Amino acid sequence: MCSSFKYAFAVKMKNDFLVFPVFEYKHIFIFRLVVMVFALLNLSSLQSQAVDLSPLVDQNATSSTRFLSKKLQIISKHGFAIGHQDASSYGIGWKHKDHPDKIDSDVKRVIGDFPAVFGFDIGGIELDSAENLDSVPFDTMRNLIIDAYSKGGIITISWHADNPVSGGDSWDKTPAVAQCLKVESQREKFELWVKRVAGFLNSLEYKGEKIPVIFRPFHEMNGSWFWWGDPNCTAGDYISLWKDTVILLRDIHQVHHLLYAYSPNKLNPQDQYLKYYPGDDFVDIFGVDIYDRNNSGDYIKSVKQDLQLVSSIAGKKNKLYAFTETGLEKIPTEKWFTEVLYPAIENSGISWVLMWRNHITSHHYMPFKGHPSEKDFKNFEALPKTLFLKDTNQLKY
Repeated sequence: MCSSFKYAFAVKMKNDFLVFPVFEYKHIFIFRLVVMVFALLNLSSLQSQAVDLSPLVDQNATSSTRFLSKKLQIISKHGFAIGHQDASSYGIGWKHKDHPDKIDSDVKRVIGDFPAVFGFDIGGIELDSAENLDSVPFDTMRNLIIDAYSKGGIITISWHADNPVSGGDSWDKTPAVAQCLKVESQREKFELWVKRVAGFLNSLEYKGEKIPVIFRPFHEMNGSWFWWGDPNCTAGDYISLWKDTVILLRDIHQVHHLLYAYSPNKLNPQDQYLKYYPGDDFVDIFGVDIYDRNNSGDYIKSVKQDLQLVSSIAGKKNKLYAFTETGLEKIPTEKWFTEVLYPAIENSGISWVLMWRNHITSHHYMPFKGHPSEKDFKNFEALPKTLFLKDTNQLKY
């Protein structure tokens, strides 16, 4: 064949197409050769992503839970999924429970897309309450989790449990962990609380299958503000609390759709990341929580330093890792998303980053319509490694 052909190769980028120059081929076999080379390169790229991770905590994990682990791994090869706590539960000036027929999000109002990771908290479920600690009805939460998952979203759940000894909230520092482990009456209460957690988690179903969840209990244990934190309990007791929780959920209550995430707070110089680590058989994902306290220089340094450490540990143990909580309250720093957060995490290898909740105008971590950071957040969304819901749904798993 002597006909001439002109082809332009286009590779789909995040928000645009990268178009290669147009080449003229005098013979069709040259074109076929080029196509074959591109196919081989693409196959090689996909194969490079298929690295076996360490066995999951739950050897009987559902297929959808195993798929979530693979999904998180592949996401980390392309960038990082963007998450928001209580993204669809409420925002500035609205609550889903007041308009149950509409799924909303401050993030969607700003950029036209939902976050890829939806954070929820089940604090209050241990008391058999109808609402969680932030006044989100558990029935509403269940419906929002189902909706987010049906859209392709990733679900992560934390648990701000009340203090079982004092009856105070999570921030009541009255020592309680040792009693939960060793005092019969407190042990019975603790096991009842975990049973109620299991009941809620097992109620999360979509099309007859359990919805996979990243479960992140007893977080920031190296901080002093929670009853399960240092110095309110010993590292040994914390590890026992974690292990007992996993064993009760997995082995007693048959909860088989969880990935377990371990997430200390920002590390101080004397902190050891693995001091409270319950072991490879009890953790699927490593994380860390770091907030910008209106000191961007210190924040960037801490994020890079801590995520590098987490990356190193996760690499040696062949596990996933993420930036499990972050944010700058009220976002007063100009271009915080594009010039502070993004450079700090751009090459970190995390699977996702979760910004905290939008409660009121004096306590929020994502921009909303009319916020001074709205334009910067739109620019953040356009950057190549920020992956929102539409972006993660377009990846090949």
